[in-house]
Amino acid sequence: MSYPRLLADVGGTNVRFALETAPMRIGAVTAYKVADHVSLEAAMRQYLSTLPDDARPAHAAIGLANPVTGDHVKLTNHNWAFSVEAMRQSLALQTLVAINDFTSLALALPHLSDDDIVQVRPGTAVATAPRALIGPGTGLGVSGLVPAPGGGAVALAGEGGHIEVMPVTDDEWIAWRAAHDQLGRVSAERLLSGMGLSHIHASLSAETGTPLDTPLTPAQVTDGALKQGDPLCRRAFDAFCGLLGSVAGDIALVLGARGGVYIGGGIVPRFVQAFHASPFNARFVDKGRMGKYLAEVPVFVIAAEFPALPGLARALADRLQGDMRHPAT
Repeated sequence: MSYPRLLADVGGTNVRFALETAPMRIGAVTAYKVADHVSLEAAMRQYLSTLPDDARPAHAAIGLANPVTGDHVKLTNHNWAFSVEAMRQSLALQTLVAINDFTSLALALPHLSDDDIVQVRPGTAVATAPRALIGPGTGLGVSGLVPAPGGGAVALAGEGGHIEVMPVTDDEWIAWRAAHDQLGRVSAERLLSGMGLSHIHASLSAETGTPLDTPLTPAQVTDGALKQGDPLCRRAFDAFCGLLGSVAGDIALVLGARGGVYIGGGIVPRFVQAFHASPFNARFVDKGRMGKYLAEVPVFVIAAEFPALPGLARALADRLQGDMRHPAT
């Protein structure tokens, strides 16, 4: 199975490319802004044009912040849309694998080193138990890694970021009601994402009688909370972390995730210490009769810069091995 192989991690804001030159040996990462390209194929062509002819890959895997349920894919948080097979042919690739980005991140969990994660809740991971994965960023990604009979594990491909969310504190209810008035149904992603953090702050501002002409960006909210000591930003930050604790605890219960809960995405890894001291941990175990069950589940923040790429390499290797076992006739 030839190398190099192309790996592409497509988020709502950035698309990152790298070459795998040998099994799990991943080279330098090149990032482009999604908004700067008319299509994923255009971004891939730009990256491929930077490679020497003898390094052009024949096999590629892409992880997308989006459900991947068939050949046609349209990003949830951007206007990119494409056919996987048509793009494979257009780029002259022998293999093109497309999977959800959090499915690829779940596949990467066994490949993360101790330096790639930070434990933020005590507990002892059970090696044979499922692991849960959740991550707020441009949207809210949710997945899990479930041990399979005979060894190995299966990464879940779902849309758990769109489950219902249940507020607890007054500030959370203020944010939830404001979102409900605007949108109707309020999914977890509406509050647990970059746009969600901005929305929480804006709704609290409106509740205090000082509505904002322009909502703060997520970075402005977290900077206000953690660096400038702004009380309203701190309330928004605490509401965000508390809601994330509730949702993460629910996901852990659904999966029986005694193998641990992992938090990825582009938001939480930026302020791990403050997150550790936030309402997250108390809300994670605030599950009535099941609190004792969750008290033994460790929680880790994924601190690696590009953690999903090993998972894409794993997915591509699995596809190529499957093709060798079952060649086309």
